[in-house]
Amino acid sequence: MPDQPTTPPRHPAPVSPTPRTAPSPTPRTAPAPDPHALSAPDPHAAPSPDPRTAPAPDPRVAAPAPDPRVVDPATPEPSAVAAPPGSRRRPGGAPSPGYRAVFSVREFRTVFVAHLLSLLGVVVSEIALTVLVYDLTRSPLLSSLTFALGFLPYLLGGTLLAGVADRYPPRRVLVVCDLVCAACVALMVVPVTPVAGLLVLRCAVAAVAPVFNGTRTATLADVLGEGDLFVLGRSLLRIVSQSALLVGFGVGGVLLTVVEPRGAIAITAVTFLASALLLRLGTRKRPARAAATAPRERGGNLAVLRDRRVRALMLLFWLPPLFAVVPEALAAPYADQAGVSTAALGLLMCALPVGTVTGELLAGSRLSAATRSRIVYPLALAGVLPYLLYAVEPGAALAGLALLLAGATGAYTLGLDAWFVAAVPEGRRGRAMTLMTAGMMTAQGVGMAGAGLAAEFLPVHLVVAGTGVVGTLCVLAAVLHVRATEVRDGADHHVTSG
Repeated sequence: MPDQPTTPPRHPAPVSPTPRTAPSPTPRTAPAPDPHALSAPDPHAAPSPDPRTAPAPDPRVAAPAPDPRVVDPATPEPSAVAAPPGSRRRPGGAPSPGYRAVFSVREFRTVFVAHLLSLLGVVVSEIALTVLVYDLTRSPLLSSLTFALGFLPYLLGGTLLAGVADRYPPRRVLVVCDLVCAACVALMVVPVTPVAGLLVLRCAVAAVAPVFNGTRTATLADVLGEGDLFVLGRSLLRIVSQSALLVGFGVGGVLLTVVEPRGAIAITAVTFLASALLLRLGTRKRPARAAATAPRERGGNLAVLRDRRVRALMLLFWLPPLFAVVPEALAAPYADQAGVSTAALGLLMCALPVGTVTGELLAGSRLSAATRSRIVYPLALAGVLPYLLYAVEPGAALAGLALLLAGATGAYTLGLDAWFVAAVPEGRRGRAMTLMTAGMMTAQGVGMAGAGLAAEFLPVHLVVAGTGVVGTLCVLAAVLHVRATEVRDGADHHVTSG
């Protein structure tokens, strides 16, 4: 390290200039200069204060503000400030932290692995339970009802238990939810459990799911902050959820070829217990977000929905999935109508989640936060427009392309996540996230049921094409509603700036 320069005296005495005609003194004979007599004092000048007797500055008197026009050479230019590790600077925008920066947070890694274990447990248990009920009853109705029961309890659990997410410490809520799921799944394994009991236990697992998901989402804001890391963390969990639909069903199918349905269900109980253990040991203990009396306020959920902007943002979360699931729900009837193979049916079932994962990855890794915010409305509006291709009754390849494009527009949720977490007060964040999650799952269930009902009276390809028209108009109304809250509340500083 180089030596520091010698500090100059605080009050150097002025030196009189030497005339140009004065001869230079001889160094060997010139006397040493007296530092106190280098120049004669000016009788008209004010006396210089003695640094030894000068009074200290009055701390009550504020120092003058620096002139913003004067640049401090010690302050680096904005472009010279180093970006955080793993970030990517976008032209004309702030650096995007990227998914690597999210994984650098140890606590998030724990939440991520726990989410993966819990999600695989849910998916595999759904498949195994459906097969078990069919083996016991030989009833296709009861078998399909087992799978459909995953949607209705979301609405009940999400509305009745939403206050739990804010009333109790989040780590306790997450661990208890996992333990409840493990206990319900363990009871399914017991041979004497009747079919009705299996269905009730299935409802119990589904009822606690929105509380778990809402609490975990609200906790992400504590772990990663409310900025871009939170948005990317949410994106990663959604990517895992979509991937689990592809991997989980495959794992469940393979598992059922090796073990009996009850054995597969027993394995999922272990995944829930492992998730609970990870969350208990790998996450910090945090206090409850709201006071103990807050959830008992009259109209606790209404207190969240009363906020016009929060209500509008929730609607924009709910409406696109309501229409997006229609082709998935009608994939088997459409494949039969179009006369395509079973392999083509598998392509149609995979195209939408593959598009969703691709869109999320590209938006999260390649776009800045400001850009993701600007494309919320265009992507939301374009979400179901590709379904118009179904009007010509396309083959499997073209239909798969339409579903792939529709899935990619799901990247609008990255910007929407940032708006939502900024709009919800911290004390109600868990409740709001629970309601939003419950609404999304309920909307998907309603969309699937509505698609099946419409297909009873109309050709499947026309139902899907009609979804492209009706869905776009409904989403347009939701977008206008959100825009109206920006104008009224002056909230567009975090929506359109950047």
